[in-house]
Amino acid sequence: MTHTAPDPLLARVDERLDALRRAKVAIHEVVVGQGEVVDQVLVALLAGGHVLVEGAPGMGKTLLVRTVADVFGLRMGRVQFTPDLMPADITGTLVLSPDERGVNRLEFMPGPIFAQLLLADEVNRATPKTQSALLEAMQEGTVTVAGEGRPLPRPFFVLATQNPIEQEGTYLLPEAQLDRFFFKVDVPFPDADVLGRILAQTTGLDAAQARACLTPVELLDAQRTVRALPVSPDVVEAVSRLIVSTQPSRPESGAEVRRYVRFGVSPRGAQTLVLAAKAQALLSGRAHVSLTDVRAVLLPSLRHRFQLNFEGVASGVDKDALLLRLLDAQAG
Repeated sequence: MTHTAPDPLLARVDERLDALRRAKVAIHEVVVGQGEVVDQVLVALLAGGHVLVEGAPGMGKTLLVRTVADVFGLRMGRVQFTPDLMPADITGTLVLSPDERGVNRLEFMPGPIFAQLLLADEVNRATPKTQSALLEAMQEGTVTVAGEGRPLPRPFFVLATQNPIEQEGTYLLPEAQLDRFFFKVDVPFPDADVLGRILAQTTGLDAAQARACLTPVELLDAQRTVRALPVSPDVVEAVSRLIVSTQPSRPESGAEVRRYVRFGVSPRGAQTLVLAAKAQALLSGRAHVSLTDVRAVLLPSLRHRFQLNFEGVASGVDKDALLLRLLDAQAG
């Protein structure tokens, strides 16, 4: 009789899953009725990516960010983006400060970006110059001020909120910055039952308080576990074919893509899709990735990474529906 040694990776998944489930419950005790949004933010956090959350004002976006920070024990910074905000207001700057002898010296005063979780509130109300101040931080995990690079804390997570672009006083985010966001999450308006629960929980004397369930060190360990999960060649091949099929200039793309798409998903989008599927598998308690995981994270991973042309916009093409059709064509 032979005995099979326990799989150490599966044991790590089980250990992380228990803590993550407790964290998810703790978030839902404060954030009511946004189950899909919470799941997507958790997936991005586990994959080490940044999130752009879009929704109308008053939908609980800021509450979600504060709750995630409390549950994971992350030091939080916040920047309220306005048209007069300058890049130095985010990154920090050099100031003259007297030392113990009274001699003035240049000293770096760090900005709010030096946090483990940065809330960039209403990011599309600032000018493109200020929006671009986040690019280096999001991609490299460093900030360069006066020619000197300064590392940001780890983990480092940007959760930016964005008002719908049709609203007055908003600016479109540059494509390069959009591509740095791991996920783009849409916050839907709650139905009547959920709205009633929100009112009952938030208009009384006692507001729900988030409880800490993990530490930043444990979060970093969970992120390493996500990257260690294996992905089968079939899944990798399906993702590769999907990304290629979004390119209107490629012969593999269909007539719908060639007609309606201006540019397709970048290789960074393919990396995001695989990493997000790994995090989704971990949250599902599995040590392997399936196409079901890929489908679960498809829309927040890719909806902001390709753009319709004029005909596509004028024809009212639904990008989310188009992505799902492309995935079904490749997975089949």
